[in-house]
Amino acid sequence: MLEFPDSDAVAEALAADVAGKLSDAIAKRGRATLAVSGGTTPERFFDALSRRALDWPKVIVTLVDERFVPPDHPRSNEKLVRERLLVNEARLARFVPLYGKGGDVENAARQAGAGVALLGRPIDVVVLGMGTDGHTASFFADAENLPQLTDPDQQVPVLPVYAPSAGEPRLTLSLPLICNARAIFLHIEGAQKRAVLETAAAEDLPIAKVLAAAQTPVVTYWAP
Repeated sequence: MLEFPDSDAVAEALAADVAGKLSDAIAKRGRATLAVSGGTTPERFFDALSRRALDWPKVIVTLVDERFVPPDHPRSNEKLVRERLLVNEARLARFVPLYGKGGDVENAARQAGAGVALLGRPIDVVVLGMGTDGHTASFFADAENLPQLTDPDQQVPVLPVYAPSAGEPRLTLSLPLICNARAIFLHIEGAQKRAVLETAAAEDLPIAKVLAAAQTPVVTYWAP
């Protein structure tokens, strides 16, 4: 775990690390893919990353998960990414959303899966968050289909999620798509989340399933 004194410091350090990974991917393969998480924790990180000098037209950004709400909704992760990340230098990046109009969350998941498939595999960089209940992506402990969401052999790239604790229905990348990424970061802040992470394996929380299945070491960035 990499520790930093405050939110600004952890945001700048994580932005520098992610930008470096994206630059390396562009140099090696001509493009880079990035999947990011929503919530309030990544706001400063998005601000910092958006200002990084990168060949942004060669970067494709998508979401780790999304609430099934339109992109102008206050709880939309797409809204957050468009307002805080896809600005400044990063305004030139391409964005692949998960939310889609028409039908229900199952149909939206199928549509999103087709879009995410165009990114190719593996994703270059995944940035995860974690709730105080130990969920990451939209892998909630009370999700009706948690075994499918966290199946290491899952072939479907984007899945619908129904979980009482999640509020609205959600869309999430599957565990293999996340865990096979070339670089995986976990960004958490606060003593409570650190304590949850430290007991996650013993309590069999969803975040522990991701950490166990990750094909590359997950680098945790933390600030009080």
